[in-house]
Amino acid sequence: MKRASQFLIILTCLLMATSASAERLVLVGASYQKNILAICDADGKVLWSYQTAGPEKGHAGHHDVQLLPNGNILFHDSWTGLKEITLDKKIVWTYDSATMNGNAGKRVDVHAFKRLPNGNTVIVESGVGRIIEVDQQGKLVHQFPLKKGGTQSTRLTRITPQGTFLVCSENPGVVTEYNRNGEIIWDYLTNTRVYGAIRLKNGNTLIASGSGNSVLEVTLDKKVVWEIKGKVPDTDVELKWTTCLQQLENGNLVIGNCHAGPNNPQILELDGDRNVVWEFDEFDLVGNGLACWEILNDAQAKLVRKKLAE
Repeated sequence: MKRASQFLIILTCLLMATSASAERLVLVGASYQKNILAICDADGKVLWSYQTAGPEKGHAGHHDVQLLPNGNILFHDSWTGLKEITLDKKIVWTYDSATMNGNAGKRVDVHAFKRLPNGNTVIVESGVGRIIEVDQQGKLVHQFPLKKGGTQSTRLTRITPQGTFLVCSENPGVVTEYNRNGEIIWDYLTNTRVYGAIRLKNGNTLIASGSGNSVLEVTLDKKVVWEIKGKVPDTDVELKWTTCLQQLENGNLVIGNCHAGPNNPQILELDGDRNVVWEFDEFDLVGNGLACWEILNDAQAKLVRKKLAE
């Protein structure tokens, strides 16, 4: 028993040391006169930043962002243009939805995109109302039309573990799930200018209602499991325009809180009991327009640290 107890103590110490060594970084893309990409530590210290283009013809700027496996960042700072930038601030890839793959002369704007493991890029094009996949040369390799709200204001789109697409449309306020053939297999009407949705590990869907100032979890048979609307219980945090969502490896949920003013965090993390366990509150850096961000895990953080040290 004594040896077993000693083993458990050693194992606990090792696990605590591993946890303590883990690092979280935050990749943010802010607009509304801030117009900045930045990577910060969990306390908000800026490790890297890049000044992006300002609003163009009323465009608010950043609505999606992604750290790529090579350490580059995929972002956009115009209605239609995607860019890939290295951490030494070189643009190494661009794509312009305004002119490419049949869009010349048509109304189009882009709010969501994703680089796939095969190197292709998924781009969600409002106006023309379609989801496309292009290769590294910009060649169209797959597409399907959006059947709900695609010609209006599509916001975030996230790919589920099953390879389906959760598409948020502000008008009408609906989350629609498409398969790769463009068939609708699920939807959920919010009646708000819904912004973000992700498929959780338990199979339910987490929705950021945008103008509904709320976040809610719903089942596949469309029952609300829980909802936080307005003030977060037992805190002074007010939810305003809820945007990006992320589920961490430990199951915790991270929520974007845009347009919430200087007295509220721009990002907050909830544990399994929906207690706030972490806040990102850097109003001086990101202002009132932090719509998109990505929490980087320990492996991504180590990659960024390595790249910045080169």
